[in-house]
Amino acid sequence: MTPRRAVLDRDATRDRGAGIAAVSASRNCGPVLRAAGVDGLVDVRVDGLDAELLGLAGKPDPALFVEAAHRLGVPPGRCALIEDALVGIEAGHRGRFGLVIGVDRHGRISKDMSGRGAHIVVGDLADLDVVGRHEGTR
Repeated sequence: MTPRRAVLDRDATRDRGAGIAAVSASRNCGPVLRAAGVDGLVDVRVDGLDAELLGLAGKPDPALFVEAAHRLGVPPGRCALIEDALVGIEAGHRGRFGLVIGVDRHGRISKDMSGRGAHIVVGDLADLDVVGRHEGTR
């Protein structure tokens, strides 16, 4: 695997009171995160195994993302969702997530992402600055 140029700064994110979830319809999400060496960066994982166990629909249904927000102890409206697929953007919009961020690495689907519900679209996570601080619990 070739790592992407940017990854959210986990410590900066946590310093602001935020948790990090990984959401994937894949049943192999855990092994993939471990193989990439990033499994320790997430607080919560919701994947295809969870979807099967809990009967959760896949994207564009927001059920996987809503379950991740629930596990983080945060209502979807107070969550930022970062996605690189149109169906994930649509799921975030349908789930009424507070901020839906599209990542269009090749600059080909930015308009489609906006049309499906992305509040902002960036080319790389390095284009984002995590600011603000949430006082108290999530």
